[in-house]
Amino acid sequence: MNLKEFVKSYIDDTYVDNKEFNWERLPGDGSKRIFYRLSNEQGSFIVMDNPPVEGNAEKENISYLKIGKHLFSKGITVACIYRYDLEHGWFIMEDLGQKNLQEIAISSSDRINLYKRVIELLIKIQLEGREDFNPEWCYHTKRYDRFIMEKFESDYFLTYFLKGLLGLKGDLSGLQGSFEHLSYQASLADSDFFLHRDFQSRNLIIKRDKIGVVDWQGGRLGPLQYDLASLLIDPYVGLKKKEIIFLYDYYLKLLEKRLPGISGLFTRYYPYLAIQRNLQILGAFSYLSKIQGKNRFLAYISPALQSLEGLLEELDDPKLNPLKMLIRKIDKKEKSAEGGFKR
Repeated sequence: MNLKEFVKSYIDDTYVDNKEFNWERLPGDGSKRIFYRLSNEQGSFIVMDNPPVEGNAEKENISYLKIGKHLFSKGITVACIYRYDLEHGWFIMEDLGQKNLQEIAISSSDRINLYKRVIELLIKIQLEGREDFNPEWCYHTKRYDRFIMEKFESDYFLTYFLKGLLGLKGDLSGLQGSFEHLSYQASLADSDFFLHRDFQSRNLIIKRDKIGVVDWQGGRLGPLQYDLASLLIDPYVGLKKKEIIFLYDYYLKLLEKRLPGISGLFTRYYPYLAIQRNLQILGAFSYLSKIQGKNRFLAYISPALQSLEGLLEELDDPKLNPLKMLIRKIDKKEKSAEGGFKR
């Protein structure tokens, strides 16, 4: 059986009238997975093709299935999975909509109210998503911890941004102390909540009054602060400082109603987890552009760099000074260069 035969069997079992559907391949982002939208006058659905032949693809597909079904059972607006074939890596699922939060937010005059609804959804995911969550479903790691922070965020940033994209060749060993201090402080946050780990505007689908969540397969247990930071410092949208402050306060107000007394510790560790996320963003965009040749991600390097500089300056932790001084120097150099990041 091939993919088209698999889809045809679903159509034959589901639709009585017109069984001719238009196949539209959807634009790819940072993933190797392939998505199609199939549609006709009766409606539409999504097909995902992720053959279990490379790396963790087989385990990733199992996580996609298990975590997706778990979140759906909690009333969280992820796509309903209609049919799947793990042997081939095929999924047929609900079409959540055609526009993501980025597309709407960058041109909306009322994006704060939309973001308030997203924050309400985020808290629901974080608190209700952890109920009955089985860490054995996770294909990467069961929990967001210092191993992830150091290997897949700070080292990622060092390897692909500083050395790879910027081509820095000097001694960067002085950053190690900053990275270790950062991960230690970030690890002190309570990590018994559901963590999406990529809760940003391109993974949030808006359709009328419904907000859908995609790309949930990397979910695991982790701290509350990380996903909020992912949303607020997201370079795809570039929220203004006053918008970030307002939305941060709105989140904290809602969270305090659900978990009274949590604000103090949340606020204490938020800056460290926001910096961790920012390192991950710069590492990922550099990898996607430099290694995978997806140069469209270069446009988001400068805002992500400015975000990181701002977070480091605002926190003003002396143990992060080596990192802060280097970022300040890089940002100053890039601002004076013409054309921004072109590598």
